[in-house]
Amino acid sequence: MAYEYEWMRLTAEELRARAAEDALVIIPVASLEQHGPHLATGVDIILGTGVAHATAERIAAAGQPVVVTPCVWTGLAEHHMAFGGTVTLDYAAFAGVLRGIARSAVRHGFKRVMLLNGHGGNAEAVAVAATEFSVEFGVKVAGGTYWHVVPEVIGPLLERQAGLMHACEAETSMIMHLRPESVRLDRLAEAHGPNSTRVEGQPPGLAMRRSFKALSPSGVVGDARVASAEKGAKLLAAISAKMAEVLLNPKLWA
Repeated sequence: MAYEYEWMRLTAEELRARAAEDALVIIPVASLEQHGPHLATGVDIILGTGVAHATAERIAAAGQPVVVTPCVWTGLAEHHMAFGGTVTLDYAAFAGVLRGIARSAVRHGFKRVMLLNGHGGNAEAVAVAATEFSVEFGVKVAGGTYWHVVPEVIGPLLERQAGLMHACEAETSMIMHLRPESVRLDRLAEAHGPNSTRVEGQPPGLAMRRSFKALSPSGVVGDARVASAEKGAKLLAAISAKMAEVLLNPKLWA
């Protein structure tokens, strides 16, 4: 029987045993939001879950215990609201949901938690939450956005972008691989936009979010026109392999 890592497919008794083995709990975090004219709104949910599952498979293959909760499907997406099709929370509600999930895992005996984020708008909040929960619960809690954690394996696989953006070459390719029915191929020619969410003169270290509609009429940042399912498979494999390597580092949890 294949190793089962999905929390919702395990019994309470099996989860207690997994906690006793010091299993890592991966909590995928995403968003429900516009992704240009060519992608369904669930992209971050699909990709966040896909990366979490592929990473867990590699961790399990390395002989280490792991469980993955269902994806937190909504987050901080105010900057996409002007397009419609988007659900957003405020920080208090978002952090409250994450806190409740992490606290539940800790109450069941888990001592290592990874908040695996798949939506750019959540990045800063997830990092803050991970630190807060570590102190509050007295366990090890890590947090990171997957393309920020392992950027070195993403860029080399792309043709027109230096890294993963939004509804772009990378995201579209991975969706073509994982959920091709969520891609509107007849709209792919329109699926391109600026290569940054920052205005001219705004350095990377200066945070100032603005509506994506003001930045990109298409809702896309990057260029999805060269996306392919083959590229998506390579991206998912590379991202999950490197992410597993990061999370398997014993020094991270010491």
